[in-house]
Amino acid sequence: MPELPEVETVRCGLEQAVLGSRIESVKINRYDLRVAVPQDFGQSVGGKVIESLTRRGKYIVMHLSGDICVVLHLGMSGRVRIFEKGNPYEARKHDHLIFYVGDDVCFAFEDPRRFGMVYISEEHNWQNEPPFSKMGPEPLDIWTGKDLFDALRGKRVNIKSALLDQRIVSGLGNIYVCEALYNAGVHPERPSGSIKRAEADAIVACSRDVLEKAIAAGGSTLKDYQKTDGSLGYFQYQFAVYDQEGEACSNSKCTTTILRIVQSGRSTFYCPTCQK
Repeated sequence: MPELPEVETVRCGLEQAVLGSRIESVKINRYDLRVAVPQDFGQSVGGKVIESLTRRGKYIVMHLSGDICVVLHLGMSGRVRIFEKGNPYEARKHDHLIFYVGDDVCFAFEDPRRFGMVYISEEHNWQNEPPFSKMGPEPLDIWTGKDLFDALRGKRVNIKSALLDQRIVSGLGNIYVCEALYNAGVHPERPSGSIKRAEADAIVACSRDVLEKAIAAGGSTLKDYQKTDGSLGYFQYQFAVYDQEGEACSNSKCTTTILRIVQSGRSTFYCPTCQK
C-alpha cells in the first residue's frame, strides 16, 4: 500500500498540473470501488474549480469551489496518471475515473484491485468525519516525542504495531516504521509501554527524517507504485532494513545480518544487535 511519501508525491504531482483548473467533466468506468462512487459524482464536481490539494494521513483531499471536496485513497494498487498538452490520454483497462480539467489536461485514477476510494465530502466538515476524525497527528507537522510517549503509556502492544495505528500517528506504514525504528535503535517487539521518553523523541525524529528523505526520492517503488508521470520512486535503494533479510547490517561496526519476523500479519525487518 502506498504510504505517506508516495501519497505526498502524488499530491504534489496533481498540484503542479491541475491547481486552479476547472473540472470540465468526469468519465466514470466503474462505480464499484471499495466505497461505491456516488452515482451523481460527475454532476457534483463538474464545473468546480480545484482550489487546493492537501494530504491527511494516506488520503489526498482535493478542495473544490462550492463547499465540496473530493477524497482520494490509493488503496493497495491505485495510481494517478496525469496527461497534459502534447501527451494525450491513453486508456488502460483499470482506469475507473478520468477527470478532464482545464485546457487539454486530464488525470486518471487507475486501480486494478479496486481497494481505493474516491468520494465527495463537505468542505466545511470533512475533518470531522471518519476516518479523519479519529486520526492522530501528522508526523511531519507538530508531532513530538512527548505526544508519542503519552500515547504509548501503559500499552502492551509492540511498538511496531503501535506506530501503524493511525489513531496514534497518521500516515506511517510498514516500510517507514521499520526504517525509523532501526534508525532510532528500538527493537520492533518492545512493548509500547516500555518506551522511554528519550526513545520516543528518537522515534519521532527518525520518522520525520526518513519520511522527508523518502519524499525527496519520490517514494518507494516495490510493486505497483508509480509517480503521476509514470516514473518510479527510488527510495527503495536507500533502505537500511526493509526487505533486506539476510543482508549485512548497514552499520559498519555491526557484524549481524538483518532478520525478518511477522507482526500482525506484516513483515518486520530489523537488526537484533543495533535495536534494543
